[in-house]
Amino acid sequence: MRVLGIETSCDETGVAVYDSERGLLGDCLYSQVALHERFGGVVPELASRDHIRKTLPLIQEVLEKSDTTLQQIDGIAYTAGPGLIGALLVGASLGRSLGMSLDVPTVGVHHMEGHLLAPMLEDNPPEFPFVALLVSGGHTQLVRVDGIGRYELLGESLDDAAGEAFDKVGKMLGLAYPGGPRVAKLAELGTPGRFTFPRPMTNRPGLEFSFSGLKTFVRNTLAEEVAKQEVGKAGSVDEQTKADIAFAFEDAVVQTFVIKCRRALQQTGLKSLIIAGGVSANLRLRAGLQAMVEKEKSKLFYAKPRFCTDNGAMIAYAGCQRLLAGERDGLELNVRPRWPLSSLSPIGQSAQ
Repeated sequence: MRVLGIETSCDETGVAVYDSERGLLGDCLYSQVALHERFGGVVPELASRDHIRKTLPLIQEVLEKSDTTLQQIDGIAYTAGPGLIGALLVGASLGRSLGMSLDVPTVGVHHMEGHLLAPMLEDNPPEFPFVALLVSGGHTQLVRVDGIGRYELLGESLDDAAGEAFDKVGKMLGLAYPGGPRVAKLAELGTPGRFTFPRPMTNRPGLEFSFSGLKTFVRNTLAEEVAKQEVGKAGSVDEQTKADIAFAFEDAVVQTFVIKCRRALQQTGLKSLIIAGGVSANLRLRAGLQAMVEKEKSKLFYAKPRFCTDNGAMIAYAGCQRLLAGERDGLELNVRPRWPLSSLSPIGQSAQ
C-alpha cells in the first residue's frame, strides 16, 4: 500500500509518501519559524493560513520526488490531533477531499503516535515491547508500548512539557524563538560545575515529571547573577554566564530523563527504550540515555534528527499501518485538539 501523509498540527507543514513494501519514498518539510519568530511564539491564525498556502505545493513536490502519481496513491493519512484546531483542519480537509476525489480511504492519525513510531522508519527498528520517552514542545510522557495502539501511560509531566521548559528558559536568556534548540547550542559553550540545578521529582518514587520549579530556579539564578553586577551596569548577565546557566539547565533535564527512564526499564523489565519527539534530537540527551542503557544491558532507539520534529513521514507510516489493519474514516470530519494516546485502538503486536 502506498500512502500519502500530511502533517499540519502546529508550525511545520510536512508531506511524505510511504510504501508498505518499499519504505519511505519521499518527504518534504516546510518550517514556519521565520514567520513566527518576530512574535516570540506560534500565532495560531498565521500558522493555519500558512498551511493553506504551503500544503498543496508540498504534495506536488513530494509526488515528483517519490516518482509517484496521484493515481498510484492507495490511501491518505493526515494528523487529526492533538494540535492547533485551525492547523489540524487544513490538513484534515485537504486529506479528506483528496481521498474522496481519488476514491481511496483516508485515516486521521494521532500526532504523538506518529512520533512514537518514527524510529520504525530506520534501518534497524525496535521490536515490541519497549518503553518510549515522548518529549516534544507539548508532551512529555513515558509509555509502555506492546504494539501499535497498545499503549500504557507510565508517567507524564504534571505541568510544562520539556520542550516548553526549554523554550521558556530560552526566552529568559534572551534567545530568539524557538528557544529550545538555541539553549542546547548555547549550552555547548557552558562551564560544567559552575551552577548545579535540581533534578525535579527524582528523589521520590514514580515516573511523573515536573519542570515548573526548574524554570523558577533558572529565573532566580539569573536574578542573583544580575544583583552581583557592579552598580551602573545593564540589568543582564554576560554571555558566559548565560552559557553556564544553559548548560546547568540542560544537564538537569537530561539527568532527570536518565533517572526516570532507568526506573521505567527496571519497573517494566523491558530491555528496549526509544526516544521520540523534537527534544529527542538533543545530543546530550541521546548520549546520557545511551550510557544508561549500556549499564542496564538494554538498547536505545531513535529516529534521524529530521524525523524527530514534526514531519509527514511519521504520519504516512502510522497511517499506513492503520489503513492496512482496515481502519477507515467515517463520513464526519473529526479533528481533536486534545486526544489521549491511551484512547487509540490496538491493531496488533507488530508493525508491518
